[in-house]
Amino acid sequence: MINFTLKQLRYFEAVARQGHFGRAAEMCAISQPALSAQIAALETAIGHQLFERGARQVRLTPFGDQFAERARDILRGAEALSEMARGARGLALTRLRIGVIPTIAPYLLPSVIGHITAAHPQIDLMVRETMTHKLIEELGDGKLDCAIVALPVSEPAFTEIALFDEAMVLVRPAEDGAKPVPDMDTLSQMKLLLLEEGHCFRDQALSFCALRSTLPREGLDGSSLTTLVQMVSAGIGVTLIPEMAVPVETRSAAVSIAPLGAPRPMRTVGMIWRKTSALAPKLEEIAGLVRDAAADHPAFSRRP
Repeated sequence: MINFTLKQLRYFEAVARQGHFGRAAEMCAISQPALSAQIAALETAIGHQLFERGARQVRLTPFGDQFAERARDILRGAEALSEMARGARGLALTRLRIGVIPTIAPYLLPSVIGHITAAHPQIDLMVRETMTHKLIEELGDGKLDCAIVALPVSEPAFTEIALFDEAMVLVRPAEDGAKPVPDMDTLSQMKLLLLEEGHCFRDQALSFCALRSTLPREGLDGSSLTTLVQMVSAGIGVTLIPEMAVPVETRSAAVSIAPLGAPRPMRTVGMIWRKTSALAPKLEEIAGLVRDAAADHPAFSRRP
């Protein structure tokens, strides 16, 4: 009988997904030599080479490609069993793996964590911040229990719960604060700074301003809302940010904030999880706690 462990399969899957031993080791929180040794032991156990190792990248061998598909099935099954066991332990929620997109995490997480840990003092809470498409992938693979994202995600395998609606606000240089707020047609002609490709908030802003993502935008994209606001402060252009980001992002920037007129750009923030999740009743409770955390946020609590 061929013997290998779930841990080895997890390491293998990380290398297969990252295409790089160093990045996979960082993701798995172990040293690269230790990860390499586990992969070598797995290859020895099954009697086949799984990766073609290059100087800068590793690739799956033809056998490794077939092995990866079955390995992911096994890992998903193992996560489902673990989830079932956790769901059967009664009322106590002992572990929660939650994903959050970058345009929400820095602004809402402190309150979310506070509400969850107050309700479940013994919980082992693990947070993953990354873009929506990665959260969907990891949620589908059983690596996350739930995720806080902008809706809709339109994935048939997921339950979607809307939590709250949030407006986008216009950020302009401080000296422009007394000027009339531009309408959509005027805004579409201005130098609009946006998040780089892959962020759903970028797509929402482009949609509101009726701009195409294929238009050349050299020097107009940033990797974070912080960068965009500082670029506005330097007079490079204007940007849109979610209202929950205003208290954090504008406190050290020479900018002015203005609500946009009708049709006011909005996004719906919600929570998603697998429809098959054994934790579904507990995740509905967590969704309520996230909604309560948002209601306590300064940007929302000041609403009329």
